[in-house]
Amino acid sequence: MNNLKKIGLTALAASLVTTSAFAGEMSVAGSASIGVKNTTGTADASTGKSFTMGNQLTFTGGGELDNGINVALSFIIDQGDDTAIASGPFDSHSVTISSDAMGSLKFSGEGGSSAQGAMDAGAAGDLWNNGTGVSEITGAAAGNNSMYYTAPAMVDGLAITASMSPGRAAQATHTSFGVVYTGVEGLTLKYGQGDSGAPAAEIESTTMFASYAIGSITASASHTEAVKTGANNRDVTSYQLAYTVSDDISVTYGTEEYNTATEATNAEIESLGVSYTTGGMTLSANTFETTGNGNSATAKTERWALGLSFAF
Repeated sequence: MNNLKKIGLTALAASLVTTSAFAGEMSVAGSASIGVKNTTGTADASTGKSFTMGNQLTFTGGGELDNGINVALSFIIDQGDDTAIASGPFDSHSVTISSDAMGSLKFSGEGGSSAQGAMDAGAAGDLWNNGTGVSEITGAAAGNNSMYYTAPAMVDGLAITASMSPGRAAQATHTSFGVVYTGVEGLTLKYGQGDSGAPAAEIESTTMFASYAIGSITASASHTEAVKTGANNRDVTSYQLAYTVSDDISVTYGTEEYNTATEATNAEIESLGVSYTTGGMTLSANTFETTGNGNSATAKTERWALGLSFAF
């Protein structure tokens, strides 16, 4: 009897291994970058030259179930991200369930985005995120254990999304939605809205974006506003003009202005950039000039940055 049990268990184990092998395949893609930047400015804004390095591996996989539903898994390893949390280098993992009839539902265990946040990047490319000393404007809640839904295609060129971030601590559950229209050649229109924060200090964020491409020139504009209950409102207006010189070379000029209702001085950022791409390698050079940091009329920061990135 014991021998029969052993044979049965061995056969069961083999069948389970065989079944899991057909559940789906995983693939991995990577990127790496090396950069140098130099910052000068008033007061303590001068930090001189510094070098940076980026590295990331993205694992993806999935498959179609017998009922026609597709399931996909994404997992990112990024040592430089979220070093303070227990997961260390493990970042932005998610599971997506989708079908042509139902659309797609993405559950992010970590690193999720909101429907409004997915489109609130400034037209100039979020210049604040380049060591300018300007803080990011608040977007709709997202993050860990959030859900992101993309509706199935109903009208050509129209995409509708929605998201939900579960309540935690003193915060309630937050939702947001987004609409993107690309039904006219060269034209992209976006609108998104959502909320975040505790009930007594809730922030409602709204983004409007438009871009139009004519030949090798693309002009873009965006406006994002964060309205906070019982506090000052804040908004950012962004513009960009991009010129594609060739398939490999592009030049961009962008500006962003950050406004706080109670401050006399707004923070303004200007940027000029050029990039060259060949064979999976991109060489970029950018300059940034910021005035009014911290809403101070005398504050000024200048920065240049060189970058070399690889996709493999």
